[in-house]
Amino acid sequence: MNEQDLYERGLDVRRDVLGAEYVDSGLAEADDFMMTFQRAVTELAWGYAWSRPGLDRTTRAILTLGILAGLGRHQELGIYTKGAIRNGVTIDEIKEILVHVTAYCGTPAGRQAFLAAHGSLKEAGALP
Repeated sequence: MNEQDLYERGLDVRRDVLGAEYVDSGLAEADDFMMTFQRAVTELAWGYAWSRPGLDRTTRAILTLGILAGLGRHQELGIYTKGAIRNGVTIDEIKEILVHVTAYCGTPAGRQAFLAAHGSLKEAGALP
C-alpha cells in the first residue's frame, strides 16, 4: 500500500473515530509545515495501526485511553475520550480504565486523567 492509500484509509478511520468536524478543522488549520505532521499521523496511526485487523476499534480506543492517561497526555486524552464513546466504550468502562491507570501510574496521573475525561464527557453531553 502506498502513502496516498494509507493517508486516504487513515483519513476515513480518523474521521470515524474522532469525528469529521474535529479532523477536518485540524486539517484546514494546518499550514504546509503542520501538514507534514497531519499526513504522518494519518498514515501511521490511522491508516496503519488503527486499520489493522487484529483488534476492534473499541479495544483500540480502550488501549489508547490507557496509554494517553499513563503518559500524561491529558489534552489528547480529552479528544480520545469522545472518540472512545463514539466507538462503543461506555462511561463505566472509561472510569475503570482510569482507575487502572491510577493504580499503575499514580494518583497525580489518575487525577489529571479523570479531570480530562470528565471535562470531555461533559462537553460532549455524555454527563450532566
